[in-house]
Amino acid sequence: MDEIRDEATLRDHMGPVSRLAEGKVQPRLDRHARAFIALSPFLVVATADQEGRADASPRGDAPGFVQVLDDATLLIPDRRGNNRADSFGNLLAAPGIGLIFLVPGLTETLRVNGTARLTTDPALLTPLVAQGKVPTTGLVVAVREVFFHCGKAVMRARLWDPAAQVPRDSFPSLGRVLSEQTGAIGVAEAERLMEESYRTRLY
Repeated sequence: MDEIRDEATLRDHMGPVSRLAEGKVQPRLDRHARAFIALSPFLVVATADQEGRADASPRGDAPGFVQVLDDATLLIPDRRGNNRADSFGNLLAAPGIGLIFLVPGLTETLRVNGTARLTTDPALLTPLVAQGKVPTTGLVVAVREVFFHCGKAVMRARLWDPAAQVPRDSFPSLGRVLSEQTGAIGVAEAERLMEESYRTRLY
């Protein structure tokens, strides 16, 4: 089986990087990046532990929930979740982080790479209150590189096209999935707990 095992072979296979793609990487958050982050209600956080085991985790809230502290620093509040803390555990072992910001209706995305640390500082977190709840934890991201990614993937996926949306009944509820995967509780109880979680514990 043919495989690519080194950087030189990869570059030969892929071909040269265009001047625009090579030159678009910025070391700081410029006005375009700041404006995009202010519009974004959703991002994906990518981390890995010291052994290279990777994880990607969604984060979402009202547009602009990620704060730009300065041109090299972001603050991401941690809203209520399942307490697995996979991203946090990874960052304690290896601080590298990658972010992809999305804005509904726009095909382009924004990528930010850098390092991150956990904070519980009330002075930083109190301004990020939502629905009366102050986050107890946040991620302070030190930006290393920032660049916009073209919209081809989003366009191919028809991500924002209402006609491409999947009907809710085409896939089982998360309660049913978790009940069948874990065998811990019945489907009805699992669905009730998920509905209650969505209704009462978003924040």
